[in-house]
Amino acid sequence: MANAIELAKSYVPKLDEVYKLAALTSVLDSDGAELKEGANAGEFIIPKMSMDGLGAYDRNNGYAQGSVTMENETVKANFDRGRKFVVDVADDLETAGLAFGKLSAEFIRTMVVPEVDAFRFAAYCGADGATKKEETLADGPAVIKAISAACSAMDDAEVPNTDRYLFITPALLQAVKDMDTTKSREVLSDFAGIVKVPQGRFYTGIKQLSGKDSESKGGYTKATGAADLNFMVIHKGALIQYTKHAAPKIITPEYNNDSDGYIFGYRLLSLADVYENKVAGVYASHKPVA
Repeated sequence: MANAIELAKSYVPKLDEVYKLAALTSVLDSDGAELKEGANAGEFIIPKMSMDGLGAYDRNNGYAQGSVTMENETVKANFDRGRKFVVDVADDLETAGLAFGKLSAEFIRTMVVPEVDAFRFAAYCGADGATKKEETLADGPAVIKAISAACSAMDDAEVPNTDRYLFITPALLQAVKDMDTTKSREVLSDFAGIVKVPQGRFYTGIKQLSGKDSESKGGYTKATGAADLNFMVIHKGALIQYTKHAAPKIITPEYNNDSDGYIFGYRLLSLADVYENKVAGVYASHKPVA
């Protein structure tokens, strides 16, 4: 049993690598040094700071007294999903481990990561105060105009112009690139990164399926009343995005009462939210609701 546990632990770094390579939103991950895990499972401690603005300076009394407050807020993960699958018992543990490595990597790449991305985009769209604009973008010039409007709105709200990322559907990005004009290149050059997002991960809202009964296949779908996103401009500093990979759980055949196979469980805890005082750092353009 100890060998099975060590085998599971050996795959954790590899699973993290698969996530980072495949998740389109991984560029927005928060600095782990600023976030700490809470006392209970699925809890995170987030530091929040508030301070007073300038006051009048008096030549006799000097500075107006101000205050600064640093508070730690405990929040619960808003993404807590899992799945288990069985690999038939093989000749030895090494063979089972190889199967697990292949299956788990494919599972994360094709099932876990798309849902994580879709959940995050929908969560940021749903944040109170985030800008959402309904518009139909028919061609490259319309896309450039809409992106410029998003950047101007952020500029007016004094959102830092560094660490802004553009997430956009492949078709709309290609429409902009096909223009190949000074204006289009100038607009695109303003971002720290540009990420193409398949429409299947890009909605204003999603429904996560239970994985049981009529929803046995699990995963997610576009939520009722949700719209397809055109693009999102996101300032990384506006987000609280942290992912924790729980160590894979392995049950060896001798402890499996249902079948003669290794049971591999996978659970993912994650937090995706927007700081209340930084919602101006999220701008979403979406199509009309169908």
